[in-house]
Amino acid sequence: MYIAMNRFKVRPDSEDAFRQRWLEREVLLKTVPGFVSFQFLQGPAKEDHVLYASHTVWESYEAFVGWTQSEQFRAAHAGAGQGKVLTVGPPVFEGFKVLQNIEI
Repeated sequence: MYIAMNRFKVRPDSEDAFRQRWLEREVLLKTVPGFVSFQFLQGPAKEDHVLYASHTVWESYEAFVGWTQSEQFRAAHAGAGQGKVLTVGPPVFEGFKVLQNIEI
């Protein structure tokens, strides 16, 4: 398994717009081979930002790479960088190879 995360430092006055942008988007992940699950996370608030993260679980690193090279990826990111800037700086990507997975 492989986990892909993007961390976003969202301006406090832009939180509603940021959340709306994520929660109302078309979800194309479910159509990509190797997709397992997605979580949209809200983290702690700091003085100048609120931390958010997108957390996507893939069957493998290769499945994740397949997503990044897919038409669905291009469609999902077509509007990135357009509109009002809602974050403090760019998103920070972190990728993780799963070494242990414990489920119920």
